[in-house]
Amino acid sequence: MTVRRQLDREVPNAINSAAGRPILLATMGTPFDEEAVAVAVDAAVESGEELIVANITRLEPLGLSMIMGYDALEELTPDVSRSVRRPAQLAAEFGLRVERLRVRSPRPVAALVELVRERRPGLVVFGPDRRRLSRRLYRKASEALRAEAGPLMWFPPDVDW
Repeated sequence: MTVRRQLDREVPNAINSAAGRPILLATMGTPFDEEAVAVAVDAAVESGEELIVANITRLEPLGLSMIMGYDALEELTPDVSRSVRRPAQLAAEFGLRVERLRVRSPRPVAALVELVRERRPGLVVFGPDRRRLSRRLYRKASEALRAEAGPLMWFPPDVDW
């Protein structure tokens, strides 16, 4: 095989693997930590990449609610809805492409890890307001993300519980 043919085969793979990857800002049914929003939006602006704002929540096994469409309602509290809209609006003001996701699953931690695997973000900002998320759920989610160890990750600083 000639060098030129070998280069033609290898270059597209290198370009695809180095192509821009989005910034993922994720919470788990709570408002975002303000510092997390700042880190994620700044990273997206600096890199010029898409910002994915995700709220991963537990889907209770209520079949009738799903049939009637109640599983597709806004977040349960207005402060969570505002908190999820805010970074998306801020990034859009800077001209960035923004995608808002609400993922509802009986296993929210597994859904968060699956989202990271599927979207392959360049940076994961796990930024729930830790005062409003149970320690157990925060620890479980952060450990699962660290075990994934693919992309660069940011976690909010420790808080006094």
